[in-house]
Amino acid sequence: MKDRILKWLLVAGFLFCFHITDIMTVYANEEHLVNVSRQWSKEDIRDDSEADFPDLKGGPENPERERQQPVDLRILQQRYPDIFFLQGPTDQKRVALTFDDGPDPRFTNGVLDVLKQYNVPATFFMLGSRAVANPEIVKRVQNGGHIIGNHTYSHPNLVEESDLKTLEREVTRTEDALNDIIGYRTKLFRPPYGFLYNELVEKLGEMNYYVIAWSVDSLDWQEDPPEVIASNVLDNIQPGAIILMHDGAESGGNRTNTIESLRQIIPALQEQGYEFVTVPELLNIPFKK
Repeated sequence: MKDRILKWLLVAGFLFCFHITDIMTVYANEEHLVNVSRQWSKEDIRDDSEADFPDLKGGPENPERERQQPVDLRILQQRYPDIFFLQGPTDQKRVALTFDDGPDPRFTNGVLDVLKQYNVPATFFMLGSRAVANPEIVKRVQNGGHIIGNHTYSHPNLVEESDLKTLEREVTRTEDALNDIIGYRTKLFRPPYGFLYNELVEKLGEMNYYVIAWSVDSLDWQEDPPEVIASNVLDNIQPGAIILMHDGAESGGNRTNTIESLRQIIPALQEQGYEFVTVPELLNIPFKK
């Protein structure tokens, strides 16, 4: 009798263990499928985002812009006065609005809407990668009477790259891309972050470019409220100013406050008697090669 009971317990125990193992195997397989599904979902989203929206290779303006400039822009202007510009003549109340890092489908159209509302021309320094991805916005900028300049293809930190071949490749690739869309080769260039040094400026001169810096920085890349951005401009304005703003941002950035600040900046300066012109108008230089 004891032997029969013992055998029954052994059989029952074996069946119980087999059942538990089967349940755990099924659960593990289901969990694996869920994890794989999650991984593919994230990967697909990441790839789609990168494909649809080229990001800034050198990183966002913040914190890059907070680093000390390799060579002060004023020094570069003094060394290369024929090709490097910070501002225009100060004997007329004319200023130039400039926008970097576009075309950005999230914000550029909003900037263009405000400029159209106030009948103000501007100069847009575009990334080649984003121009290729958004040619219809590039055409809208051109058709709106604005001027288009070169801001490299992928927005690298040219000083950190420290390579003339990188500069030449980035600039030429963007020049070709823009020419395919707007039908001319621009002579205007603005370096990402405003970072350059002597040899880079000299190379740009050899490539038949004017380097356009700025005299008034809106600091809109800090994403402060619109009234702060507007104050950064209005408190530092002077005749001949080239005003730096951004119609594009990194993938997680936001230029909505830039758009709203224009509704304060433009009418305020117009009331003060300022005329808005494009960079080539302000500097009396050609913008086509």
